[in-house]
Amino acid sequence: MTDTYRFADTVVAVDALYPAVHAYCSAYRCTGTPALTVRITQADIDAERRKSADEDRAEGRPVHAFADDYLETLAVYRKIAEWMPQRDTVLLHGSAVAVDGAAYLFTAKSGTGKSTHTALWQAAFGSRAVMINDDKPLLRIAPDSVTVFGTPWDGKHRRSSNCAAPLHAMCILERAAQTQVVPISASQAMPLLLQQVYRPADPVALAATLRLLDRLTQTVPLYRMGCNMAPSAAEIAYEAMKG
Repeated sequence: MTDTYRFADTVVAVDALYPAVHAYCSAYRCTGTPALTVRITQADIDAERRKSADEDRAEGRPVHAFADDYLETLAVYRKIAEWMPQRDTVLLHGSAVAVDGAAYLFTAKSGTGKSTHTALWQAAFGSRAVMINDDKPLLRIAPDSVTVFGTPWDGKHRRSSNCAAPLHAMCILERAAQTQVVPISASQAMPLLLQQVYRPADPVALAATLRLLDRLTQTVPLYRMGCNMAPSAAEIAYEAMKG
């Protein structure tokens, strides 16, 4: 089963074993000549199962018994993320929300509260706020600008839009008793960004990813936010980062 989709302004053909993948990506369906064709095999699905089990064991969790059709959605995103550095694009683990057309991206270790915080932005700003992607946005990193794109890989809450917006600021989120936002340097941000960006297995693609990440930190204002998740945190963050 093959269909075509547009991710980060790139047409991708997906040849999948299960129809669930096409349902998962349906909001991104398009026509056109693909720049990339992703073909999934049972070996790709089995590799995702092993990877998931290894992560569960490393975190001391029970090993999940995921169905093949779900694991296939992961295999598709992984192949796309491996290839995207050719298009000056990387996948970053984070939650991206746009207000008045400008995107703000929050990244942190899992469980910190990225989704909770961006939900506060939607509550505070109403129709002015658009959820771009709550888990795995794609970032196209040009020499003087960064654009954030939605993807269907949007986390357990399934919060995303098939849209794009210029990235106005990026923030590393931390839990704190009081909300405070401070600018940080590229060297301060880089250790966590290296953990949160998708790192391709291919050495050439990995080198390109590292160059793009360096360009990102030189192009977009960077912040660190200690957040108590009070409703006021959204407006405090916005006022600090809107420039």
